[in-house]
Parts: sequence; structure tokens; C-alpha cells
Amino acid sequence: MFGKICMCAFLMQFAAAGSGCAANPEKKGAETAPAKVYMTRDISPAGLKAVYEALGRKAEGKRVAVKLSTGEPGGHNFLQPALIGEFVRSLDGTIVECNTAYGGGRAATEDHLKAAADHGFTAIAPVDIMDAEGEVRLPVAGGRHLTYDIVGSHYPAYDFTVVLSHFKGHVMGGFGGAIKNIAIGIASSAGKAWIHSAGRTTDVSKVWGDLPPQDDFLESMAEAAKAIVDHCGDRILYISVMNNLSVDCDCDADPEPPRMGDIGILASLDPVALDKACVDQVYASKDEGKVHLIERMESRHGIHTLEHAEALGIGSQQYELVDLDK
Repeated sequence: MFGKICMCAFLMQFAAAGSGCAANPEKKGAETAPAKVYMTRDISPAGLKAVYEALGRKAEGKRVAVKLSTGEPGGHNFLQPALIGEFVRSLDGTIVECNTAYGGGRAATEDHLKAAADHGFTAIAPVDIMDAEGEVRLPVAGGRHLTYDIVGSHYPAYDFTVVLSHFKGHVMGGFGGAIKNIAIGIASSAGKAWIHSAGRTTDVSKVWGDLPPQDDFLESMAEAAKAIVDHCGDRILYISVMNNLSVDCDCDADPEPPRMGDIGILASLDPVALDKACVDQVYASKDEGKVHLIERMESRHGIHTLEHAEALGIGSQQYELVDLDK
């Protein structure tokens, strides 16, 4: 359902061309050395553990949020509990999500929890739909479109955030990785409308009929991510799994089958560097099927999200790739 709604919406849009994780904030812009991105081709629980340990930053605190996509009912490309379960349990983590803004099977908390259970997530960890009881605002510093982000009201209670993303294509953003996961993913239902509309509305019934120019949406996604990064400081880390590389997102109930093979698991303390490394891995792949994902990314100008995120000081597109398999 989401794919059909968003494809129509995208065509209009593109044509228009106290606690919490805020302890110990870091200013990434002051760093001079390229961020390290760690990579393994071993897409397994062991591979996931390896990239996490390579980061050298321990997810700790009384409440550890693991932000992932629970997957729209009907879809099947989301990260599987069999892959991530051991890792999530080792963190004593809570899987966190927020309700969607496009209808479907995860727009209401009860339905969303059922989808999480049906997909096996409640069997590996508690699941918190963070906007079930409301929402809060986080400031956006230096935004062009947003002065604040709107997130689930439960989010500030978490001490650390592990951003566990499934890298793949996206019908509106071109690709979905770490930046999208913390921007759209942590936003409440109304917050998602706020980002998609580039700060025009929080009304989910109005957003899809009045979308902004494409670059304004991409920039708003980066700005929402900026709010999360500033809130968390150094109490956040990012892992992206590059498997089931469909051109469609896990929010699509009927995603197109992947046309290229799996690549690996990548991790970094810099979400911009991580997303750029994932994009680069698609281009560098020898799999001829990559043309489909590349077309999706380029036709939506997806790289502009990273350009704006870099300009905002979230991170850098320059990175050092560390191959853990060598």
C-alpha cells in the first residue's frame, strides 16, 4: 500500500523539484581524520558482533534503544530476528519504532505491535512504539526547513541508541540507511508528515497531496537526523546490513524483489560516512543487477541527503574503509 501511495506522491514531489542520550555531546566538525567505516561480508550473527566490537564504543546505560524497521505486513526484506536476535539480546536492548504516516499495517500502535510480533521481533526483545503516548520536540540547529524534529515521547528516556539499519532503495528518498532510520524512523507519525512536507504540516491526511520539491524533502530528512545526532552526542552508533537489496523500502507491503546480491555489514560512528560507504559499495559491485538500485538512487537525487547532512555538520562523506575480513 505504501509503495502505491508514495509513488504517486513522489511523482508530484519530484516534479516540483533529563536522561536520554544527550550526555557527552561531540562536535564531529572538529575532527580532521576521516571517519572509519568497518565492513565484513559475513552477514551472520558473528559478522554483526564483529563490526559492533570494531567500533570500540559500548552500548551502555539502563535503557538501550535498538532502532530498526519492524517491516510493513506483506513485506519480507526487513532484518530477520534470526540474524539480529543474539546481538539485540547481548545489549539487553529494546527495539524502538514509531507509527507510520501513510496508513497500512503499522499506523496504529496496536496494529504495529501485532506486525512486530508477526515478524518475530517481540520474541527477541521488548518492542516500544515510542509515540504510543504522544510526542516531543527536539531542536534542529542550522536547519533550512525545520527548526525542530518531532519524535516519539518515549525516546528521551533511552540512554543509548543503536541504529541498526537495513540498507536498500526507497521510493522517495532513493535509498534508506542510517540517516533515514534516525530521521523518519524516530519521528512520530506527525513528525514523519513534518519531514515529508519540509515543515509545512503535521497532518498525515494532508501531507501526501501537497509535497514540497524533492530536495527540500531530502534536506528535511537530514535536518531531522541532525536533531537526533545532537541529542545523543556520543551515545549512539550505527550499523547497516546490506542484504535483500531491493529498490523498495521495508515500509512497502509489496517490495520489488532484489536484483543484485548481498554485500555485507558495515558500521561506523559517523552516519554520513556509513551511508556514503554503502552507496559506494553498490556502485563498486560487480553484480550487473546493481543498475536497478543505482537508477532508484540517482532518479531521486538520494545523495543530496548526505550532501546536506555533511553541510549541517552531522558527519563527513570522506571515510576510511576498514575491511575486517582481511
